[in-house]
Amino acid sequence: MSANRVGFRSREALWQSLADGDRDWDLVVVGGGIIGAGILREAARRGLKTLLVEQRDYAWGTSSRSSKMVHGGLRYISHGDIKLTRDSLQERERLLREAPGLIDRMGYHFTLRKGQFPGRIPFSMVLWLYDKLAGIKDHRYFSREKFAQHYRGVSVEGVTGAMYYTDTVTDDARLVLRVLQEAMAAGGEAINYTRAQSLIKQQGQVAGVVLQNVDSGAQLELRCKAVINATGAWADRLRNEVNPEKRIRPLRGSHLVLPRQKLPVTDSLSLLHPEDKRPVFIFPWEGATVVGTTDLDHGDDIDAEASINTRELEYLLHIVRLMYPALDITEDDIISTWSGVRPVIGSDKSTDPSKERRDHAVWVDGGLVTVSGGKLTTFRLIALDALAAAAPALGPVAVKESGDAIFRAPSIGADQLDTADRGWAQRLIGRYGDHARELLAEASAGERQLIGDTLFCLAECRWAARHESVVHLDDLLLRRTRLGSLLEQGGVALFPALQAICEAELGWDDARWQAEEARYREIWRQHYYLPTA
Repeated sequence: MSANRVGFRSREALWQSLADGDRDWDLVVVGGGIIGAGILREAARRGLKTLLVEQRDYAWGTSSRSSKMVHGGLRYISHGDIKLTRDSLQERERLLREAPGLIDRMGYHFTLRKGQFPGRIPFSMVLWLYDKLAGIKDHRYFSREKFAQHYRGVSVEGVTGAMYYTDTVTDDARLVLRVLQEAMAAGGEAINYTRAQSLIKQQGQVAGVVLQNVDSGAQLELRCKAVINATGAWADRLRNEVNPEKRIRPLRGSHLVLPRQKLPVTDSLSLLHPEDKRPVFIFPWEGATVVGTTDLDHGDDIDAEASINTRELEYLLHIVRLMYPALDITEDDIISTWSGVRPVIGSDKSTDPSKERRDHAVWVDGGLVTVSGGKLTTFRLIALDALAAAAPALGPVAVKESGDAIFRAPSIGADQLDTADRGWAQRLIGRYGDHARELLAEASAGERQLIGDTLFCLAECRWAARHESVVHLDDLLLRRTRLGSLLEQGGVALFPALQAICEAELGWDDARWQAEEARYREIWRQHYYLPTA
Protein backbone atom coordinates (compact mmCIF):
# COMPACT_ATOMS: atom_id res chain seq x y z
CA MET A 1 0.00 0.00 0.00
CA SER A 2 1.31 3.43 -0.89
CA ALA A 3 1.96 5.92 1.89
CA ASN A 4 0.05 8.43 -0.25
CA ARG A 5 -3.19 6.79 0.85
CA VAL A 6 -2.82 8.57 4.19
CA GLY A 7 -1.27 11.72 2.81
CA PHE A 8 2.34 11.37 4.01
CA ARG A 9 4.71 11.15 1.08
CA SER A 10 7.92 9.24 1.57
CA ARG A 11 10.35 11.67 3.16
CA GLU A 12 13.15 10.55 0.83
CA ALA A 13 10.94 10.88 -2.25
CA LEU A 14 9.79 14.38 -1.27
CA TRP A 15 13.35 15.57 -0.62
CA GLN A 16 14.45 14.13 -3.97
CA SER A 17 11.57 15.92 -5.68
CA LEU A 18 12.73 19.20 -4.14
CA ALA A 19 16.32 18.50 -5.13
CA ASP A 20 15.24 17.69 -8.70
CA GLY A 21 13.76 21.13 -9.18
CA ASP A 22 10.34 21.29 -7.53
CA ARG A 23 11.30 24.60 -5.94
CA ASP A 24 8.61 27.13 -6.81
CA TRP A 25 6.13 27.29 -3.98
CA ASP A 26 3.51 29.76 -2.86
CA LEU A 27 4.24 29.28 0.83
CA VAL A 28 6.78 27.59 3.08
CA VAL A 29 5.72 27.03 6.70
CA VAL A 30 8.59 26.50 9.14
CA GLY A 31 7.58 24.50 12.21
CA GLY A 32 5.72 21.19 12.56
CA GLY A 33 3.75 21.82 15.74
CA ILE A 34 0.03 22.45 15.99
CA ILE A 35 0.23 26.02 14.65
CA GLY A 36 2.33 25.05 11.64
CA ALA A 37 0.04 22.11 10.93
CA GLY A 38 -2.98 24.41 11.16
CA ILE A 39 -1.44 26.90 8.72
CA LEU A 40 -0.63 24.11 6.26
CA ARG A 41 -4.22 22.92 6.44
CA GLU A 42 -5.71 26.39 5.88
CA ALA A 43 -3.30 27.21 3.04
CA ALA A 44 -3.76 23.90 1.22
CA ARG A 45 -7.53 24.17 1.37
CA ARG A 46 -7.26 27.53 -0.34
CA GLY A 47 -5.32 26.07 -3.23
CA LEU A 48 -1.89 27.40 -2.22
CA LYS A 49 1.09 25.23 -3.07
CA THR A 50 2.43 24.89 0.46
CA LEU A 51 5.30 23.00 2.08
CA LEU A 52 5.80 22.55 5.82
CA VAL A 53 9.31 21.81 7.10
CA GLU A 54 10.17 20.61 10.60
CA GLN A 55 13.77 20.35 11.83
CA ARG A 56 13.01 17.49 14.23
CA ASP A 57 9.83 15.42 14.28
CA TYR A 58 6.25 16.59 13.98
CA ALA A 59 5.02 17.81 17.40
CA TRP A 60 8.53 17.27 18.82
CA GLY A 61 8.43 20.47 20.86
CA THR A 62 5.56 22.03 22.77
CA SER A 63 2.83 20.26 20.81
CA SER A 64 3.58 16.83 22.26
CA ARG A 65 4.33 18.09 25.77
CA SER A 66 1.38 20.26 26.71
CA SER A 67 -0.98 19.54 29.60
CA LYS A 68 -3.24 17.73 27.07
CA MET A 69 -6.15 20.07 27.76
CA VAL A 70 -8.23 21.71 25.05
CA HIS A 71 -9.79 24.29 27.31
CA GLY A 72 -11.31 27.74 27.38
CA GLY A 73 -9.08 29.09 30.12
CA LEU A 74 -10.98 29.96 33.26
CA ARG A 75 -8.25 32.24 34.55
CA TYR A 76 -8.42 34.41 31.43
CA ILE A 77 -11.85 35.55 32.62
CA SER A 78 -10.32 36.72 35.90
CA HIS A 79 -7.76 38.64 33.86
CA GLY A 80 -10.59 40.32 31.97
CA ASP A 81 -9.78 38.63 28.65
CA ILE A 82 -13.32 37.63 27.70
CA LYS A 83 -12.57 37.49 23.96
CA LEU A 84 -9.78 34.94 24.35
CA THR A 85 -11.99 32.83 26.60
CA ARG A 86 -14.95 33.05 24.21
CA ASP A 87 -12.84 32.14 21.18
CA SER A 88 -11.24 29.26 23.05
CA LEU A 89 -14.56 27.86 24.22
CA GLN A 90 -16.13 28.07 20.78
CA GLU A 91 -13.14 26.29 19.26
CA ARG A 92 -13.29 23.71 22.05
CA GLU A 93 -16.90 22.92 21.24
CA ARG A 94 -16.12 22.74 17.51
CA LEU A 95 -13.33 20.24 18.13
CA LEU A 96 -15.59 18.14 20.35
CA ARG A 97 -18.19 17.94 17.60
CA GLU A 98 -15.75 17.19 14.80
CA ALA A 99 -13.28 14.81 16.44
CA PRO A 100 -14.92 12.71 19.18
CA GLY A 101 -12.46 10.09 20.32
CA LEU A 102 -9.57 12.50 19.84
CA ILE A 103 -11.08 15.38 21.83
CA ASP A 104 -13.13 14.18 24.81
CA ARG A 105 -15.05 16.10 27.44
CA MET A 106 -13.72 15.70 30.98
CA GLY A 107 -15.08 16.81 34.35
CA TYR A 108 -13.07 19.12 36.61
CA HIS A 109 -13.59 19.47 40.36
CA PHE A 110 -11.97 22.64 41.71
CA THR A 111 -11.53 22.45 45.47
CA LEU A 112 -12.86 25.26 47.64
CA ARG A 113 -11.15 26.11 50.93
CA LYS A 114 -12.08 28.44 53.72
CA GLY A 115 -10.44 31.82 53.23
CA GLN A 116 -9.21 30.93 49.72
CA PHE A 117 -10.19 33.02 46.73
CA PRO A 118 -12.31 32.44 44.76
CA GLY A 119 -15.09 31.24 47.02
CA ARG A 120 -18.25 29.44 46.01
CA ILE A 121 -20.31 32.47 44.97
CA PRO A 122 -17.71 34.28 42.82
CA PHE A 123 -16.61 30.96 41.30
CA SER A 124 -20.23 30.13 40.45
CA MET A 125 -20.55 33.48 38.66
CA VAL A 126 -17.38 32.84 36.66
CA LEU A 127 -18.56 29.35 35.71
CA TRP A 128 -21.97 30.69 34.68
CA LEU A 129 -20.21 33.03 32.24
CA TYR A 130 -17.82 30.27 31.16
CA ASP A 131 -20.68 27.95 30.22
CA LYS A 132 -22.68 30.75 28.61
CA LEU A 133 -19.76 31.62 26.32
CA ALA A 134 -19.50 27.94 25.37
CA GLY A 135 -23.24 27.52 24.84
CA ILE A 136 -23.57 24.73 27.41
CA LYS A 137 -24.59 24.32 31.06
CA ASP A 138 -22.25 21.97 32.90
CA HIS A 139 -21.26 23.58 36.19
CA ARG A 140 -22.56 22.77 39.67
CA TYR A 141 -21.51 22.69 43.31
CA PHE A 142 -20.29 19.56 45.13
CA SER A 143 -20.52 19.44 48.91
CA ARG A 144 -17.52 18.38 50.94
CA GLU A 145 -19.11 14.97 51.54
CA LYS A 146 -20.03 14.39 47.89
CA PHE A 147 -16.54 15.49 46.81
CA ALA A 148 -14.99 12.95 49.22
CA GLN A 149 -17.22 10.20 47.83
CA HIS A 150 -16.22 11.04 44.26
CA TYR A 151 -12.47 10.97 44.94
CA ARG A 152 -11.98 7.91 47.11
CA GLY A 153 -9.11 8.30 49.56
CA VAL A 154 -8.73 12.06 49.04
CA SER A 155 -7.98 14.25 52.04
CA VAL A 156 -10.72 16.79 52.74
CA GLU A 157 -8.80 18.62 55.44
CA GLY A 158 -9.51 22.30 54.91
CA VAL A 159 -11.82 21.56 51.95
CA THR A 160 -15.30 23.08 52.13
CA GLY A 161 -16.57 21.72 48.82
CA ALA A 162 -15.82 21.81 45.11
CA MET A 163 -17.06 23.52 41.97
CA TYR A 164 -17.62 21.19 39.03
CA TYR A 165 -17.31 22.19 35.38
CA THR A 166 -16.12 20.57 32.15
CA ASP A 167 -13.34 21.14 29.67
CA THR A 168 -11.70 18.59 27.36
CA VAL A 169 -8.65 16.38 27.11
CA THR A 170 -6.69 15.14 24.07
CA ASP A 171 -3.55 13.45 22.83
CA ASP A 172 -1.82 16.58 21.58
CA ALA A 173 0.68 14.83 19.31
CA ARG A 174 -2.08 12.82 17.63
CA LEU A 175 -4.02 16.05 17.17
CA VAL A 176 -1.06 17.44 15.20
CA LEU A 177 -0.86 14.28 13.11
CA ARG A 178 -4.59 14.37 12.38
CA VAL A 179 -4.42 18.03 11.28
CA LEU A 180 -1.43 17.20 9.05
CA GLN A 181 -3.42 14.31 7.59
CA GLU A 182 -6.22 16.75 6.70
CA ALA A 183 -3.75 19.24 5.25
CA MET A 184 -2.07 16.71 3.02
CA ALA A 185 -5.39 15.32 1.85
CA ALA A 186 -6.04 18.87 0.60
CA GLY A 187 -2.75 18.96 -1.33
CA GLY A 188 -0.26 20.26 1.23
CA GLU A 189 3.17 18.69 1.70
CA ALA A 190 5.18 18.19 4.89
CA ILE A 191 8.67 16.89 5.60
CA ASN A 192 10.27 16.25 8.97
CA TYR A 193 13.96 16.24 9.94
CA THR A 194 14.48 19.11 7.52
CA ARG A 195 15.91 22.36 8.87
CA ALA A 196 15.23 25.87 7.58
CA GLN A 197 18.90 26.77 7.68
CA SER A 198 18.51 30.41 6.67
CA LEU A 199 16.33 32.84 4.79
CA ILE A 200 16.85 33.86 1.16
CA LYS A 201 16.52 37.62 0.74
CA GLN A 202 16.04 39.55 -2.45
CA GLN A 203 15.99 43.37 -2.48
CA GLY A 204 15.42 43.43 1.26
CA GLN A 205 12.50 41.00 1.16
CA VAL A 206 12.37 37.35 2.13
CA ALA A 207 12.12 35.28 -1.05
CA GLY A 208 12.64 31.73 0.18
CA VAL A 209 14.58 29.44 2.49
CA VAL A 210 17.73 27.35 2.45
CA LEU A 211 16.78 23.85 3.58
CA GLN A 212 19.09 21.25 5.09
CA ASN A 213 18.36 17.54 5.22
CA VAL A 214 19.21 16.70 8.83
CA ASP A 215 20.09 13.08 7.97
CA SER A 216 22.39 13.64 5.02
CA GLY A 217 23.47 17.27 5.54
CA ALA A 218 22.49 18.08 1.95
CA GLN A 219 21.18 21.59 1.30
CA LEU A 220 19.00 23.22 -1.32
CA GLU A 221 17.40 26.59 -1.96
CA LEU A 222 13.64 26.87 -2.15
CA ARG A 223 11.98 29.97 -3.60
CA CYS A 224 8.51 30.95 -2.50
CA LYS A 225 6.18 33.93 -2.33
CA ALA A 226 5.98 33.91 1.46
CA VAL A 227 7.53 32.26 4.52
CA ILE A 228 5.66 31.80 7.80
CA ASN A 229 7.79 31.17 10.86
CA ALA A 230 5.67 29.03 13.20
CA THR A 231 8.45 27.66 15.38
CA GLY A 232 6.91 28.54 18.73
CA ALA A 233 9.53 28.88 21.45
CA TRP A 234 12.20 29.06 18.73
CA ALA A 235 10.48 31.89 16.82
CA ASP A 236 13.00 34.59 17.71
CA ARG A 237 15.82 32.63 16.09
CA LEU A 238 14.55 32.76 12.49
CA ARG A 239 12.96 36.18 12.97
CA ASN A 240 16.27 37.61 14.18
CA GLU A 241 17.66 37.21 10.66
CA VAL A 242 15.49 40.19 9.72
CA ASN A 243 14.67 41.79 13.09
CA PRO A 244 16.89 41.66 16.21
CA GLU A 245 13.99 42.07 18.63
CA LYS A 246 13.55 39.35 21.29
CA ARG A 247 9.91 38.71 22.16
CA ILE A 248 9.60 35.10 23.25
CA ARG A 249 9.71 34.18 26.94
CA PRO A 250 10.12 30.38 27.17
CA LEU A 251 8.24 28.98 30.16
CA ARG A 252 8.55 25.35 31.22
CA GLY A 253 5.72 23.17 32.46
CA SER A 254 6.48 19.69 33.82
CA HIS A 255 4.27 16.69 34.59
CA LEU A 256 4.37 13.34 36.39
CA VAL A 257 2.79 10.13 35.09
CA LEU A 258 1.63 7.66 37.75
CA PRO A 259 -0.10 4.26 37.50
CA ARG A 260 -3.87 4.45 37.54
CA GLN A 261 -3.98 1.64 40.11
CA LYS A 262 -1.82 3.68 42.47
CA LEU A 263 -3.68 6.98 42.03
CA PRO A 264 -7.12 6.30 40.54
CA VAL A 265 -9.14 9.32 39.39
CA THR A 266 -11.99 9.38 36.88
CA ASP A 267 -11.81 13.09 36.10
CA SER A 268 -9.65 16.08 36.98
CA LEU A 269 -8.99 17.07 40.57
CA SER A 270 -8.08 20.75 40.32
CA LEU A 271 -6.61 22.84 43.10
CA LEU A 272 -4.27 25.69 43.94
CA HIS A 273 -0.81 24.69 45.10
CA PRO A 274 -0.33 25.89 48.69
CA GLU A 275 3.18 27.11 47.90
CA ASP A 276 2.38 29.68 45.21
CA LYS A 277 -1.39 29.42 44.54
CA ARG A 278 -0.86 28.22 40.96
CA PRO A 279 -3.40 25.73 39.57
CA VAL A 280 -2.37 22.08 39.54
CA PHE A 281 -4.37 19.20 38.04
CA ILE A 282 -4.50 15.49 38.86
CA PHE A 283 -6.32 13.85 35.95
CA PRO A 284 -6.75 10.61 33.99
CA TRP A 285 -4.98 10.35 30.65
CA GLU A 286 -4.48 7.38 28.34
CA GLY A 287 -4.92 4.79 31.11
CA ALA A 288 -2.61 6.53 33.60
CA THR A 289 -2.86 9.47 35.99
CA VAL A 290 -1.08 12.75 35.28
CA VAL A 291 -0.06 15.44 37.75
CA GLY A 292 0.85 18.87 36.42
CA THR A 293 1.87 21.48 35.77
CA THR A 294 4.68 23.75 36.87
CA ASP A 295 5.17 27.21 35.38
CA LEU A 296 8.64 28.74 35.44
CA ASP A 297 11.20 30.40 33.21
CA HIS A 298 13.09 27.89 31.09
CA GLY A 299 16.73 28.97 31.18
CA ASP A 300 18.18 25.77 29.73
CA ASP A 301 19.40 25.27 26.17
CA ILE A 302 16.23 25.50 24.11
CA ASP A 303 17.62 23.06 21.51
CA ALA A 304 17.89 20.31 24.11
CA GLU A 305 14.76 18.45 25.08
CA ALA A 306 13.19 20.00 28.17
CA SER A 307 13.39 17.96 31.38
CA ILE A 308 11.88 18.12 34.83
CA ASN A 309 14.22 19.25 37.59
CA THR A 310 14.35 18.17 41.23
CA ARG A 311 12.53 21.27 42.45
CA GLU A 312 9.61 20.65 40.07
CA LEU A 313 9.49 16.98 41.02
CA GLU A 314 9.15 17.84 44.70
CA TYR A 315 6.61 20.57 43.94
CA LEU A 316 4.30 18.11 42.17
CA LEU A 317 4.83 15.24 44.60
CA HIS A 318 3.97 17.61 47.45
CA ILE A 319 0.48 18.26 46.09
CA VAL A 320 -0.14 14.54 45.56
CA ARG A 321 0.94 13.71 49.10
CA LEU A 322 -1.15 16.56 50.46
CA MET A 323 -4.33 15.33 48.77
CA TYR A 324 -3.65 11.58 49.09
CA PRO A 325 -1.52 11.17 52.25
CA ALA A 326 -2.56 7.54 52.82
CA LEU A 327 -1.24 6.38 49.43
CA ASP A 328 2.39 7.07 50.37
CA ILE A 329 3.34 7.98 46.80
CA THR A 330 7.10 8.28 46.18
CA GLU A 331 9.46 8.73 43.27
CA ASP A 332 9.51 4.95 42.85
CA ASP A 333 5.86 5.05 41.78
CA ILE A 334 6.47 7.42 38.87
CA ILE A 335 6.22 5.79 35.43
CA SER A 336 7.59 8.78 33.52
CA THR A 337 7.67 12.56 33.32
CA TRP A 338 7.48 15.10 30.55
CA SER A 339 8.33 18.78 30.26
CA GLY A 340 7.26 21.26 27.61
CA VAL A 341 8.33 24.81 26.83
CA ARG A 342 5.51 27.27 26.24
CA PRO A 343 6.19 30.11 23.77
CA VAL A 344 4.75 33.02 25.76
CA ILE A 345 4.97 36.57 24.43
CA GLY A 346 6.97 38.20 27.20
CA SER A 347 5.95 41.56 28.65
CA ASP A 348 8.44 42.00 31.47
CA LYS A 349 10.91 39.52 32.95
CA SER A 350 9.85 40.66 36.42
CA THR A 351 6.30 39.49 35.75
CA ASP A 352 5.28 36.26 37.44
CA PRO A 353 5.35 33.62 34.66
CA SER A 354 1.80 32.51 35.51
CA LYS A 355 0.55 36.07 35.04
CA GLU A 356 1.87 36.45 31.50
CA ARG A 357 -0.89 36.63 28.92
CA ARG A 358 -1.42 33.60 26.67
CA ASP A 359 -2.41 35.57 23.56
CA HIS A 360 -0.65 34.90 20.29
CA ALA A 361 1.16 37.54 18.26
CA VAL A 362 1.95 37.92 14.57
CA TRP A 363 4.82 40.04 13.22
CA VAL A 364 5.76 40.86 9.61
CA ASP A 365 9.40 41.72 8.96
CA GLY A 366 10.69 42.16 5.44
CA GLY A 367 8.29 39.58 4.07
CA LEU A 368 8.78 37.07 6.89
CA VAL A 369 5.62 36.36 8.89
CA THR A 370 6.28 35.13 12.42
CA VAL A 371 3.57 33.76 14.68
CA SER A 372 4.02 32.57 18.26
CA GLY A 373 2.22 32.31 21.58
CA GLY A 374 -1.41 31.39 21.95
CA LYS A 375 -3.14 28.20 23.01
CA LEU A 376 -3.48 24.69 21.67
CA THR A 377 -7.26 25.18 21.61
CA THR A 378 -7.22 28.15 19.23
CA PHE A 379 -4.73 26.81 16.68
CA ARG A 380 -7.19 27.28 13.80
CA LEU A 381 -7.79 30.96 14.56
CA ILE A 382 -4.05 31.56 15.01
CA ALA A 383 -3.40 29.90 11.65
CA LEU A 384 -5.93 32.17 9.95
CA ASP A 385 -4.28 35.27 11.45
CA ALA A 386 -0.86 34.15 10.23
CA LEU A 387 -2.17 33.40 6.75
CA ALA A 388 -3.90 36.78 6.59
CA ALA A 389 -0.59 38.46 7.42
CA ALA A 390 1.05 36.62 4.52
CA ALA A 391 -1.78 37.37 2.09
CA PRO A 392 -0.23 40.52 0.53
CA ALA A 393 2.69 38.41 -0.73
CA LEU A 394 0.53 35.48 -1.80
CA GLY A 395 -1.83 37.35 -4.12
CA PRO A 396 -5.60 36.92 -4.16
CA VAL A 397 -6.45 34.51 -1.37
CA ALA A 398 -9.53 34.52 0.84
CA VAL A 399 -8.49 34.09 4.46
CA LYS A 400 -11.67 35.15 6.19
CA GLU A 401 -13.52 32.73 8.45
CA SER A 402 -15.05 30.15 6.11
CA GLY A 403 -16.89 27.95 8.58
CA ASP A 404 -15.26 24.88 7.04
CA ALA A 405 -14.85 21.91 9.34
CA ILE A 406 -11.34 21.34 10.68
CA PHE A 407 -11.74 17.62 10.09
CA ARG A 408 -13.68 15.98 7.30
CA ALA A 409 -16.58 13.94 8.62
CA PRO A 410 -15.56 10.26 8.54
CA SER A 411 -17.51 8.04 6.21
CA ILE A 412 -17.52 5.23 8.75
CA GLY A 413 -19.06 4.94 12.19
CA ALA A 414 -17.84 3.16 15.29
CA ASP A 415 -20.21 0.28 14.52
CA GLN A 416 -18.54 -0.28 11.15
CA LEU A 417 -15.07 -1.10 12.50
CA ASP A 418 -14.08 -4.70 12.98
CA THR A 419 -14.20 -4.58 16.79
CA ALA A 420 -16.91 -5.07 19.37
CA ASP A 421 -15.54 -2.27 21.57
CA ARG A 422 -17.44 0.80 20.33
CA GLY A 423 -15.56 3.19 22.61
CA TRP A 424 -12.22 2.02 21.28
CA ALA A 425 -13.56 2.15 17.73
CA GLN A 426 -14.53 5.82 18.22
CA ARG A 427 -11.07 6.49 19.62
CA LEU A 428 -9.46 5.06 16.48
CA ILE A 429 -11.74 7.07 14.20
CA GLY A 430 -10.95 10.22 16.17
CA ARG A 431 -7.23 9.67 15.72
CA TYR A 432 -7.10 8.26 12.18
CA GLY A 433 -10.36 9.24 10.50
CA ASP A 434 -11.41 6.88 7.73
CA HIS A 435 -8.00 5.21 7.88
CA ALA A 436 -9.02 3.49 11.13
CA ARG A 437 -10.54 0.67 9.09
CA GLU A 438 -7.36 0.21 7.06
CA LEU A 439 -5.27 0.34 10.23
CA LEU A 440 -7.09 -2.66 11.65
CA ALA A 441 -7.12 -4.48 8.32
CA GLU A 442 -3.35 -4.16 7.91
CA ALA A 443 -2.56 -5.45 11.40
CA SER A 444 -0.99 -8.84 11.90
CA ALA A 445 -2.62 -11.43 14.12
CA GLY A 446 -2.57 -10.38 17.75
CA GLU A 447 -1.63 -6.76 17.06
CA ARG A 448 -5.07 -5.41 18.04
CA GLN A 449 -4.64 -6.42 21.67
CA LEU A 450 -4.40 -3.46 24.02
CA ILE A 451 -1.00 -2.97 25.62
CA GLY A 452 -0.96 -2.94 29.42
CA ASP A 453 -3.38 -0.38 30.88
CA THR A 454 -3.20 1.78 27.75
CA LEU A 455 -5.61 1.99 24.84
CA PHE A 456 -2.79 1.65 22.30
CA CYS A 457 -2.04 -1.50 20.33
CA LEU A 458 0.76 -2.74 18.11
CA ALA A 459 -1.48 -2.24 15.07
CA GLU A 460 -1.02 1.51 15.58
CA CYS A 461 2.76 1.07 15.75
CA ARG A 462 2.75 -0.82 12.45
CA TRP A 463 0.50 1.77 10.82
CA ALA A 464 2.67 4.66 11.98
CA ALA A 465 5.88 2.96 10.82
CA ARG A 466 4.34 2.24 7.42
CA HIS A 467 2.49 5.50 6.79
CA GLU A 468 3.43 8.33 9.15
CA SER A 469 7.02 9.32 8.38
CA VAL A 470 8.66 7.63 11.36
CA VAL A 471 12.41 8.22 11.24
CA HIS A 472 13.51 7.24 14.75
CA LEU A 473 12.25 4.93 17.47
CA ASP A 474 11.43 7.90 19.71
CA ASP A 475 9.09 9.21 16.98
CA LEU A 476 7.13 5.99 17.31
CA LEU A 477 7.08 5.63 21.11
CA LEU A 478 6.84 9.27 22.23
CA ARG A 479 4.70 10.93 19.53
CA ARG A 480 2.93 8.58 17.08
CA THR A 481 1.94 6.60 20.16
CA ARG A 482 2.49 7.56 23.81
CA LEU A 483 3.68 4.13 24.91
CA GLY A 484 7.05 5.52 26.01
CA SER A 485 5.29 7.71 28.57
CA LEU A 486 2.74 5.12 29.73
CA LEU A 487 4.74 1.91 30.18
CA GLU A 488 7.39 1.03 32.73
CA GLN A 489 10.94 1.83 31.65
CA GLY A 490 9.69 3.53 28.52
CA GLY A 491 8.22 0.35 27.04
CA VAL A 492 11.35 -1.79 26.85
CA ALA A 493 9.21 -4.94 27.15
CA LEU A 494 7.82 -4.15 23.68
CA PHE A 495 11.21 -3.96 22.00
CA PRO A 496 11.19 -7.46 20.43
CA ALA A 497 7.79 -6.82 18.80
CA LEU A 498 8.77 -3.30 17.77
CA GLN A 499 12.05 -4.49 16.28
CA ALA A 500 10.14 -6.89 14.03
CA ILE A 501 7.75 -4.11 12.96
CA CYS A 502 10.51 -1.58 12.27
CA GLU A 503 12.62 -4.06 10.33
CA ALA A 504 9.61 -5.03 8.21
CA GLU A 505 8.15 -1.56 7.65
CA LEU A 506 11.21 0.71 7.76
CA GLY A 507 13.86 -1.64 6.41
CA TRP A 508 16.05 -1.42 9.51
CA ASP A 509 18.70 -4.09 10.00
CA ASP A 510 19.97 -5.31 13.38
CA ALA A 511 22.66 -2.62 13.54
CA ARG A 512 20.14 0.15 12.90
CA TRP A 513 17.80 -1.26 15.52
CA GLN A 514 20.57 -1.40 18.11
CA ALA A 515 21.50 2.22 17.37
CA GLU A 516 17.88 3.33 17.60
CA GLU A 517 17.34 1.43 20.84
CA ALA A 518 20.41 3.05 22.41
CA ARG A 519 19.31 6.50 21.20
CA TYR A 520 15.81 6.01 22.61
CA ARG A 521 16.96 4.71 25.97
CA GLU A 522 19.18 7.78 26.43
CA ILE A 523 16.44 10.23 25.40
CA TRP A 524 13.94 8.58 27.73
CA ARG A 525 16.32 8.44 30.68
CA GLN A 526 17.44 12.05 30.29
CA HIS A 527 14.16 13.74 29.39
CA TYR A 528 11.19 11.50 30.22
CA TYR A 529 12.04 10.08 33.61
CA LEU A 530 13.35 11.37 36.93
CA PRO A 531 15.82 14.26 37.12
CA THR A 532 19.41 13.24 36.47
CA ALA A 533 22.38 14.44 38.48
